[in-house]
Amino acid sequence: MTETRTLPDPDAAPSSGAARRTAEFAGSELFAKLFGEGMDLVENVAAYLDGPGRDDSRSLGRAGALAYAAESMRLTTRLMQAASWLLAQRAVAEGEISATEAAAGAYRLPEDPDSEPLWPADGETAPARLADLAERSKTLYARLKRIDEGLFAAEDGDAANPVEDQLNRLKSAFGG
Repeated sequence: MTETRTLPDPDAAPSSGAARRTAEFAGSELFAKLFGEGMDLVENVAAYLDGPGRDDSRSLGRAGALAYAAESMRLTTRLMQAASWLLAQRAVAEGEISATEAAAGAYRLPEDPDSEPLWPADGETAPARLADLAERSKTLYARLKRIDEGLFAAEDGDAANPVEDQLNRLKSAFGG
């Protein structure tokens, strides 16, 4: 039995600028690329933490093992927030939720609270793979946060919105 999805009516304008920008972004190639990149990173982190990461953590001293545990929790939390945001945007693109719903605060990406360095822990350094994955997750999260802020910039026109400006330039260039 095939499932049919009701796609959003392309003639129905979302109720706010943020909702319109969200709908446009969610259907873009940029979003598709970011979604793939984000989900690949989630899979890579899960594979590392469930496999070689366990060996890496066992090879550390007490302070290093505690820092490893804290870093892996930060990494997991950051990626789960990023994945939730990406999935909400995909739900907009697939018509499962409205762009107006996605513009609500519950779907917004929070600030990344990761500010306190955990390494070196008593002279030990982070396992190279963990450090690489943590850095990649921070970079992805920062990109998504900038997009989130651009999509949901002030509606009253006080703040410039680079995402909307770029979308308008693309529309003009391609006669849209």
